[in-house]
Parts: sequence; C-alpha cells; structure tokens
Amino acid sequence: MSNHSQFHVHAVSPSYWKVTFENAPINLIDLDTVEQLADLVTCMEEDPDLTVVVFQSANPDFFMAHFDLLSEIERVYSTAVGPTGLLPFSDNLLRLSKVPAVTISAINGRVRGAGSEFVLNTDIRFAGTNAILGQPEVGFGAVPGGNPMGRLAELVGRGRAMEIVLGGDDFPAQLAAEYGYVNRVLPEGELDDFVDIFARRIAGFSKAGVSGAKEFVDAATAIPAGDYAAAMAAFRRTAGRPENADRVRSLFERGLQQPQGVELDLGKHVAEKF
Repeated sequence: MSNHSQFHVHAVSPSYWKVTFENAPINLIDLDTVEQLADLVTCMEEDPDLTVVVFQSANPDFFMAHFDLLSEIERVYSTAVGPTGLLPFSDNLLRLSKVPAVTISAINGRVRGAGSEFVLNTDIRFAGTNAILGQPEVGFGAVPGGNPMGRLAELVGRGRAMEIVLGGDDFPAQLAAEYGYVNRVLPEGELDDFVDIFARRIAGFSKAGVSGAKEFVDAATAIPAGDYAAAMAAFRRTAGRPENADRVRSLFERGLQQPQGVELDLGKHVAEKF
C-alpha cells in the first residue's frame, strides 16, 4: 500500500491497516491533507478485503491540531465537489463515516476543530490519558464547518453538545469519556497495544459480518448530506470576518499553530480578552 505523504499506511494484514498521520510541526489539517484524505478514503472504499483501519498520530502531543488558519481557505470552496456532491472536506467526512471497514481513532495529544470532526466521523474513538478534544471555532467567531453539532448531539446528547460547541473549551480525556465524546480512556502506555489487539480481533472476523452490522448502525445514526453542506456554508459565512481579526491576530502573536504557546491549552485562550 503506497503512502499519501501525510497519511502513512501500513498494511498489517490484507484486512487490517494502520494509518499514521504526520504533518509537522503540530499536525495541522491543510489543503494537502484534504486532497490526500480523499484519495485514502477511495482506497478504503475500493479494497475488498479491508475490514478495520486504525488512525494514529506520529506526534504524541498533537493528533490533529485543527485546520490551518493560514491556508488559502477559498480553495476549499472553489474545488470541485466530491462523489457525495459535497465540498471536499465535507465529502471526506461523510465518506469516511460510511466506508465498509470499521474505523478507529487512537488518540494521543490534542485534537480540535477539523481534527475533532475527523475523529467524530470514525466509528470508534479510544484515547490516551494525554488526549484533549475540543471545538474552539465559536471562540474564533465561526460556526464549525464539519458539522460536529450533529455527531456530538447523537453521541453525548443535546445539552453536552451545546456545552462542547458553544463553550469552545478543551475536554481532557477522562471528561471526554464520561460525556461519550470518546469510547474510553486507556491507562498511560496502554493505548497502542489495546487498540492493536481490538483491531486484530475485528480483522479476524468475516468482513461481510462486520460491514453488514456497521450498515445497520449507520442507518440508525445517519446524518443527512445536507446537514454537512449547511454547516460548511455557515462556516464560510462566519469564518474570517473583520470583527474577529484582532482576536485571531492576538492568538497568533501568542503562539497559535506553534508547538508551544496557546496551542497547548487553546480552549482557555480563545475566551481570553485581547
């Protein structure tokens, strides 16, 4: 299996892949990520033997930080739509949620914004003790574009979804597990082995049974494609407005998108006065 530059694919067996995400220095999601993820999802859809995929990070402190705010974001809106009829990032999320293989996120470090939206569209989320999840977009003055509202409302309930999205704060691993944002937290040093054993277990089962059962869960929890489109349209209307420029500039001055500084506890800093 070839690599997709940022997504390093290791075929443990014909039925089990490990995919390691790496986009130094802090695993931002950028336009290349979006394009490469589309290719990877296509490979996952088309492989007749693939039963389980584990997503992990090469960076122990950042699983997927968030979308790169310095990217040429208009390219996301002007690129041709994907197979679902949605713009590329939304198309990736919807297709990822529906691939015939089971998808598992093994989360170490921080995963916020578009990264959180990515893991919410995988089937199962296991976390290490240092995992931190969040949706800080409202703190930047924007509606989240990947529709975490829909996924979170289904996973954690309406009130907690409101708390996560509208508060824009960080959720440490244990609290995220208590809410249902992740399935469970593994003790320090045990995440990788636990996930590998679980993935090998699924990979040893018949794909027909696994994918067939997943279809029924998907049907019971489906989010319409139109909801993804509406969320991305809301993000486009609200992100990057002049009235939020000073707040964003202040965050960059304090280390936004750098390994140190505000990225370490971004949930706290998005609510600070500037």
